[in-house]
Amino acid sequence: MFDEENIKQPEVMLSDCPVCGSKKTLEVKNITENIPYFGDILETSVYCTSCGYQESDNISLEQNDPSRYTLTISSDKLSTRVAKSQTATITIPELGIKVEPGPKSQGYVSNVEGILSRFEEAVIRAIKLEGDNIDVDVQENALNIIELITNIKMGELETLMILEDPFGNSVIDDEDATREILTSEEAALLKTGFMTIDQEED
Repeated sequence: MFDEENIKQPEVMLSDCPVCGSKKTLEVKNITENIPYFGDILETSVYCTSCGYQESDNISLEQNDPSRYTLTISSDKLSTRVAKSQTATITIPELGIKVEPGPKSQGYVSNVEGILSRFEEAVIRAIKLEGDNIDVDVQENALNIIELITNIKMGELETLMILEDPFGNSVIDDEDATREILTSEEAALLKTGFMTIDQEED
């Protein structure tokens, strides 16, 4: 039987909308959930009942040892599960691709094929944005990346995928994946996507 009493209800606060300026029309909802691979996360969503502005974000509340996962990917690894937190960096050196976290980064659970498809879609979007003004070398490089991704999916190419997370909340879930603990110096070089503010002492 469905037990509504056991459903965790989000905390709701009212605030002023940063977009339309209406007073107390911005509903801010926070709820903590436990998600496989990520552990406890804070889900935050905002919605303005006046102008319709909305946004959501997920923030991991856990911090583990900073880690690096490496896996040689090929067509037989396309279904390998990959959990990427909002603070993780994914690199495929042979493709010349490195995706670092930014202020809007979000975590997700996908697989190797899904990540390759994300890269492919990003390259295609970049080509379309450049339009007729795209530099010949840039276009050639982009098309080469798409070809290499296709070769991986078709089993014609093996290459290395690297997943690094300074907070240790990401994983490549495969017995052939290698996990290393990063040194504090290595972890400090990774971007987190979080904004920091330096305070000057008086």
